[in-house]
Amino acid sequence: MAALLTRLQSDLNASRKASDKPGTLLLGTIIADIRNREIELKRDVTDEDVIEVLRKGIKKRREALEMFEKGGRAELAGVEAAQVKQLEAYLPAGASADEIRAAVQAAIEGGARNVGAVMSAVMPKLKGRADGSAINGIVREELSKVS
Repeated sequence: MAALLTRLQSDLNASRKASDKPGTLLLGTIIADIRNREIELKRDVTDEDVIEVLRKGIKKRREALEMFEKGGRAELAGVEAAQVKQLEAYLPAGASADEIRAAVQAAIEGGARNVGAVMSAVMPKLKGRADGSAINGIVREELSKVS
């Protein structure tokens, strides 16, 4: 069993004992999503799989946060923001902007001349450690310097 999943389950139990209903609901939902991913994969999940599920959960909550802010629902936006922060605590340290930039520059030097080619070269190296939109922004910035 993935170490991260074990940590999530022990945190869920601690949350239940502390009668932390929002935390229990959040962790229970994420663990259910992980179990569903396990069924899809037809194997035990790895830490990378768990991180992928966490990132999807964070993305979903950020989208909801944005919608609540647009709709003027500050109290609901606050709940989503707290959930994002709680889930981000389980992610490994992200890649720094300098690290992303170095990988992008290496891909460009390796012959990639468009956004798609650079992204396909860089994403596997930074998978699970950097947000795709952050990488994309740096890719476009670096490509504009080249052309």
